[in-house]
Amino acid sequence: MKIIPFLLVIFTTIIVFSCKQVDNPSTVELITVEEMDSLLQMEKVQLIDVRTPDEFAEGHIEGAINIDFRNKNFEELIIKVDKTKPVAVYCGTGRRSGKCSAYMKKAGFTKIYDLNGGITEWKYKGKEVKK
Repeated sequence: MKIIPFLLVIFTTIIVFSCKQVDNPSTVELITVEEMDSLLQMEKVQLIDVRTPDEFAEGHIEGAINIDFRNKNFEELIIKVDKTKPVAVYCGTGRRSGKCSAYMKKAGFTKIYDLNGGITEWKYKGKEVKK
């Protein structure tokens, strides 16, 4: 009769581990201006500015492409970015890029960097913007 408790333990273990949720391999890392600058110098990331086209025209980080987070076609546009390569996103202060990063994580992007403080912090630290 000792076999019944043993089988119960085995059965419970199988149930617990088969129901375990698989973690999403995507990661989002909040980075500083200095870390962003290093990534850009190494040309290791796809740079995306998620502000509006008007904000982008006022000044953006060199090499950035503009995909407006508030655009009704945002999901269609962002999905065209290569999910297998690291992506760095920024906005004005970090709010929109944070939401964009969360969406990109759910969409399966493998590595996402989010500029802490956005372009406001970038300019505050004396970094150049292109018009």
